[in-house]
Amino acid sequence: MKFGTKAVHAGVTPDPSTGAIMTPIYQTSTYVQESPAKHKGYAYARGTNPTRNALQQSIAALENGQYGICFSSGMGATDAVIKLLNPGDEVITSNDLYGGSYRMFKRVFEKYGIKFHFIDLTQADNIRSVLNDRTRLLWIETPTNPLMNIVDIQACVAIARERKLIVAVDNTFASPYLQNPLDLGADIVMHSVTKYLSGHSDVVMGALVMNDEKLYQELFFLMNSCGAVPGPQDSFLVLRGIKTLHLRMERHCLNGRKIAEYLKAHPKIGKIYWPGFTDHPNHAVAKKQMRDFGGMLSFTLKDDSLDKAIKLMESVELFSLAESLGGVESLINHPASMTHASIPPAERVKSGLVDSLIRLSIGVEDAEDLIADLDQALAKV
Repeated sequence: MKFGTKAVHAGVTPDPSTGAIMTPIYQTSTYVQESPAKHKGYAYARGTNPTRNALQQSIAALENGQYGICFSSGMGATDAVIKLLNPGDEVITSNDLYGGSYRMFKRVFEKYGIKFHFIDLTQADNIRSVLNDRTRLLWIETPTNPLMNIVDIQACVAIARERKLIVAVDNTFASPYLQNPLDLGADIVMHSVTKYLSGHSDVVMGALVMNDEKLYQELFFLMNSCGAVPGPQDSFLVLRGIKTLHLRMERHCLNGRKIAEYLKAHPKIGKIYWPGFTDHPNHAVAKKQMRDFGGMLSFTLKDDSLDKAIKLMESVELFSLAESLGGVESLINHPASMTHASIPPAERVKSGLVDSLIRLSIGVEDAEDLIADLDQALAKV
């Protein structure tokens, strides 16, 4: 089944009692049982809910996975993966990582005896420099947030298999439309469903997808035991959003390319980070493992001034200054003070995330209007 058909139909069947084509919102906390020894598979809504089940099946299908589990946020999903580990275990991850993930790893889990190595994963062989007998998990983010670095998933998996590590991939920036990490050998795919899967800036949710039944049972146990579960209303909204995921992603990619090319040609722009350019360090890897290059990009001004970067962000009219990404509307973001503020300044700069960096989430508006907005804003700096 092609992706667009899966987006519309996967996980969704007409309601058996009414024939409703849209999955009903099962707004209930508990389920009446026929007897203590016999029930219909639903007991308490923290564990299972029919609306959420339909969504989990849909997301799993989009990632070519067997099992999906939804959580109340992307961080809730990430939290469950780290809880697979024990004190003394070690994790290898990127030095260019979403600030919320960094904060959780460093400030929550390190005090429980889990050690994290933050390294440059754009060269897979770097993994060997910190790999040891205590390593249990490789956490990959690609493209990375916000520098759009590309990690070769297959190359990293090949090294991880030598030590039987769990490989988890944060696929939020790419979405399953552009990239399917399970097909490249990963064990777990994580999504901040809040972003492209939902697509309308009205839901906070996370998801994990996997093929291994034992891994699924362990993660389901953690979800049910720890309780970071989404409600049926949010599950319904994401099911609705997924039906247009392929259409939205086509437009995000088209607009992203146009705006990246516009910025690259602008005399006031310094560096631009977008994997679709042939001079991007890992463009060949992006071309191999992604179907297109997405609607996320970052840049700095040639006059690398924080004051001018702030002036630009204050001057846009169609772009909204806000955290998050992946919605139909275009957003402009200042990672150093917003999404990545929890990372110490020295660590940010070491990975290339300077204070003047600007991140764009390109929406589905007319690209010409977005370019005109950037043009008038750049004229003021």
